[in-house]
Amino acid sequence: MNIANITKVDNSKVRPGLTVGLEGEYGVTEKFGVTAGFFYSQQGVKADNIELEAGWFDENTDELVGAWAYRGKATYKLDYINIPIMAQYYLIPGLAVKAGIQPGFNTLKRIALNGTLYQGGVLGENERTIDESYKLGKSDGIKSFQFAIPVGLSYEYKNFVLDARYNIYLTKAFKYGEGRHSVFAFTLGYKFAL
Repeated sequence: MNIANITKVDNSKVRPGLTVGLEGEYGVTEKFGVTAGFFYSQQGVKADNIELEAGWFDENTDELVGAWAYRGKATYKLDYINIPIMAQYYLIPGLAVKAGIQPGFNTLKRIALNGTLYQGGVLGENERTIDESYKLGKSDGIKSFQFAIPVGLSYEYKNFVLDARYNIYLTKAFKYGEGRHSVFAFTLGYKFAL
């Protein structure tokens, strides 16, 4: 389970999501190991009472062709393939602290809107209620690569592993603005020897 958010987004709330994948560990010593994983991670943010505006231009004349404005709720659904590479140290048998690096690659960019759309780009005019989801493109400013430092704890009991980690993102989520992903991830897995 993920508890995801993006910092510096007005009126933001967490977006709960799933994280699922595989992770392998190589034991260097009895107390020290290195892990590498491959996870699908649902991230993003929910926001209430937001206002968005957009316009599009003629390619030949650069004249404004159309515009819209929006007021209401929005959910950014941003999913990634994350590849954590971590060092872990066992404090006692079964209990490990861990830290490392994590590149992430965007696989899904959607926005769900539930509110009022104003065609023509002026709030309060030509309005209609919408509850729809839209695919976002390259021009929407969402970065396709993310880099994080994951830190966490894990506990193993009879081959079941409970893992809790927080991902500290060094890259911005959007090309414009300062917001960064903020993700707590909790996983339950089963460990077996290869």
